[in-house]
Formats: sequence, structure tokens, C-alpha cells
Amino acid sequence: QVQLVESGGGLVQAGGSVRLSCVASGRTLSYYRMGWFRQAPGKEREFVAAISDFGGSTLYADSVKGRFTISGDNAKNTVYLQMNSLKPEDTAVYSCAAAEHGSYKYWGQGTQVTVSS
Repeated sequence: QVQLVESGGGLVQAGGSVRLSCVASGRTLSYYRMGWFRQAPGKEREFVAAISDFGGSTLYADSVKGRFTISGDNAKNTVYLQMNSLKPEDTAVYSCAAAEHGSYKYWGQGTQVTVSS
């Protein structure tokens, strides 16, 4: 069992940067494959990025590749999403999730990121 809490969202201008944090309580996050997802108003939730073994492997959606970086900190039991060169279309609620047995089972409540043009 793990509980996830995101933070770091807010309002940012296009071209700016934001770093999201996902802090876990319970089991060590490096045990899980961790993912970031986002959901914009009126749209379905979409995959953004994932990390396994805290850096052993990472995966990104094409829409964020080269702009976003997912990373993990074992000591802080935290996963980060560094978002650079933000665009208005990146506006969404961003949630982190922990996968267990091949599916994302544990979810945070989400944090709003709004990118103004």
C-alpha cells in the first residue's frame, strides 16, 4: 500500500518551467514503476511519463519528449516531473501513479498546472 501526494502546480507563462513532486508514504517508491498522467478539461486522461527502478528506464509521451524529465529520489521517496518549455496545451491536472503487477493501482489527488499564452 502506498499513498501519493502531488505538489508544485500553479500558473506559469508559456515557455516557462515547473517542477512537480509526488511524495509517497508507505512502501518505497523505487519498488514500483511510477508514472505521471494528465487530464485536461473535456479530455481523457493521458500518459505523460514513467520511470522504473528510479532511473533504470524512463518513457515519455511524444508530446512531452525533450521538454519534460521524470526522476526519482530514494532518500526522499519522491518522484519529480520537471517540465520545461511549457505550452498552453500542457494545461491540465497532473497526477502521479504507482504501478503494481503491471497496472497503475495507486493514484494521487492531482495538481493543477495552467500555462498562459
